[in-house]
Amino acid sequence: METSHDPVRTFKVRRRVTTGQAEALQRLLPEYGLDRTQPFEAATVYGRTAPLVLEIGSGMGEATAAMASADPARDVLAVEVHTPGLGNLLRLLEDGGLTNVRVLEADAREVLRDVLPEGSLDEVRVFFPDPWPKARHLKRRLLTAEFADLVATRLRRDGLLHVATDWASYAAQAEAVLAHHRAYEVVSRERGARPVTRFEQRGWDAGRQSHDLVVRRR
Repeated sequence: METSHDPVRTFKVRRRVTTGQAEALQRLLPEYGLDRTQPFEAATVYGRTAPLVLEIGSGMGEATAAMASADPARDVLAVEVHTPGLGNLLRLLEDGGLTNVRVLEADAREVLRDVLPEGSLDEVRVFFPDPWPKARHLKRRLLTAEFADLVATRLRRDGLLHVATDWASYAAQAEAVLAHHRAYEVVSRERGARPVTRFEQRGWDAGRQSHDLVVRRR
């Protein structure tokens, strides 16, 4: 139960896993998972020095695995709160033999604030966050001015923040928050090479259009 002192939750937790997902979590989390209570040093975690991407909300993991496979020179930290998605992503990482992805089950805001050092990220991806379309739930949306401020402290200079959503009102909110933010400049409103996510496909099937916004840290 939330109290007035609790942070507003920006996601809905889903923990019902399949047998295969449960097996993957038990077997593969020791290899790919991180402990958020431990200091984060990218070179130690990944065994090399490389550009680091934070993916907030990796969903079922298909897009995460595809992008990591296509760009092996960069390391990815996938943060997700939905246990089934983590289990599915772990299986994809093993099947693809990917070594440049680590996963963390946590609230991304806490990871940004408490785990990642300032200036440590080359890119932050926020693909199809929970839209919270009802007016009474708008306060739960992740993309706020405070969130943009926090991300800016963790991005290196010229680092990118890429937001994608299939809710027009959320796209308008992203534009309002980021397009005139003093820490960012808009570089693109195109999807680029981003693969189609499972949630994006559902939006297309429902007749919704995808919107992308990419900004660069000044």
